[in-house]
Amino acid sequence: MPTFNLLLLPGDGIGPEVMAQARRVLDWIEKRGLATFNIEEGLVGGAAYDAHGKAISEDDMKKAMASDAVIFGAVGGPKWDKVPYDVRPEAGLLRLRKDLALFANLRPAICYPALADASSLKRELVENLDIVIVRELTGGVYFGEPKTITDLGNGQKRAIDTQVYDTYEIERIARVAFDLAKARKNKVTSSEKRNVMKSGVLWHEVVTQVHQREYKDVELEHQLADALGMQLVRNPKQFDVIVTDNLFGDMLSDVAAMLTGSLGMLPSASLGEVDPKTKKRRALYEPVHGSAPDIAGRGMANPIAMIGSLGMALRYSFGMGKVADQIEEAIANVLASGHRTADIRGSATKIVSTQDMGDAILAELDKLAA
Repeated sequence: MPTFNLLLLPGDGIGPEVMAQARRVLDWIEKRGLATFNIEEGLVGGAAYDAHGKAISEDDMKKAMASDAVIFGAVGGPKWDKVPYDVRPEAGLLRLRKDLALFANLRPAICYPALADASSLKRELVENLDIVIVRELTGGVYFGEPKTITDLGNGQKRAIDTQVYDTYEIERIARVAFDLAKARKNKVTSSEKRNVMKSGVLWHEVVTQVHQREYKDVELEHQLADALGMQLVRNPKQFDVIVTDNLFGDMLSDVAAMLTGSLGMLPSASLGEVDPKTKKRRALYEPVHGSAPDIAGRGMANPIAMIGSLGMALRYSFGMGKVADQIEEAIANVLASGHRTADIRGSATKIVSTQDMGDAILAELDKLAA
């Protein structure tokens, strides 16, 4: 039976509540004799600031570096709005991404048939939608230098952010997208703004070269980022895997998320390079939703994105694809049976708590494993 080292970082707001339900799924896996998890818990975000004066402690960073995967909840809230910029809650997540070198962010957008009417688009456009956006996570305009605000005098200031990409950064994210597509529908859409941005020209060139050298058997198309945004809301099922830079990936993945009806439903994975010796890669898995401080502690939070993020860890870090499939099927079955947390209630009358949704998913897992 394999053994894995896990660091759980519940964070702030509803983070601890939804993490508790993911922890129950880990317990279920262990009781079934499928794997053993050496689990440690740490603090991140506002919780870490309150305890240590920083968004994540050095000790918890060491635990993250030593783990097989980090499972992350959510950070932030109005309580910490006025803390210094460099120790704001979000700085903990940014440091984890940077120090773990998590360059590839995978954000699935899946629309379960039971929730198709929750989308703002027509049912026929989104029912059974299953696409993945692969976002480059450690480069681009968010990390490029110089990044400054300069006082020009006379009441004028100048702000500068720099978009920077090197060839190797584009190559490695392209390979993630092509490899992922080969296990799906074998189609990649690469997106940039080569018509107005030099970084887009290089992005287009490098992705094309990687395709020609290594992935000729995968279909590749290119779309400008603004046009792709339009196509996502016009005909989203035309896409399979979309690969794009940090800035456009941030925007387009949120658009894709809302096609499904609720941010509370969607997991994500952030992956590093595969170690050539151990064949392992550092990874962090987190729900797309935020800390939702307005409902924290009220038992209303939707744990599906958190449980789905654990499912992605099983698939991409632990080689337990069968169990990940069972988790996805269990979630689909529970939704089809009418269970709804408040965020996805629609016209449903069967509104359940965070704990109740966890109960229902575990009960469905028992049925699938029987």
